[in-house]
Amino acid sequence: MGSETDRTGNDLTLQRLYEHRFSAEERATNERLWRVLCESYLSRFIPPDATVIDVGAGNCGFINHIRAKRRIAVDLDPGVKQRAAPEVETHVADIAALPALLGARSVDVAFASNIFEHLPNGDELLKVLAAIRTILRPGGHIIILQPNVRLVGGRFWDFFDHTLPLTEAGMQEALAVAGFRTTSCKARFLPYTTKSGVPKPPWILRLYLALPPAQWLFGKQFLIVATPEE
Repeated sequence: MGSETDRTGNDLTLQRLYEHRFSAEERATNERLWRVLCESYLSRFIPPDATVIDVGAGNCGFINHIRAKRRIAVDLDPGVKQRAAPEVETHVADIAALPALLGARSVDVAFASNIFEHLPNGDELLKVLAAIRTILRPGGHIIILQPNVRLVGGRFWDFFDHTLPLTEAGMQEALAVAGFRTTSCKARFLPYTTKSGVPKPPWILRLYLALPPAQWLFGKQFLIVATPEE
């Protein structure tokens, strides 16, 4: 369900990757699935009056369908402006520069889907997490959806722009170092990619989300929710 596009390269690379990796039909399917995922599951973490940021928004599936008072999409790819819904505030920027872009304590919820595996190393991950921690308000939280390399195995490298393999344990360790406390962790949540295994019809995805045993069987991505330590 992740956007699975490089958010660290140049604009031309981003555009070519996005066009090559997903057909128009696959992008339309992704859009429908994100609507279900937001309505049936992720909305429980998002107060309706919240300010929400999609960090490395990619195809904008999450930010276009989540309900919130203020919705923000940030991505290096200028195409984010075309993919975001009209009501979504868009910024073409480096995600490590979020404090300068939005200001400290300006956001209630940060969402990061399939972005951290594109970072070059752990130091860069800590830098981005520190930036997110700075923009979160007291009581805010970060939601992370990420391939679990322990479960994905060698398929993690099927996408040439994947550079930082993480498990749910490694991600929680990085969060702790960056000053976060994990409040929820599902080591197995969604399948690895919409190209193989994600339930395509919306009604099947709703059923999948309601059945933890199905997630245990097919889930290859972890879902973590964490809040900044006081």
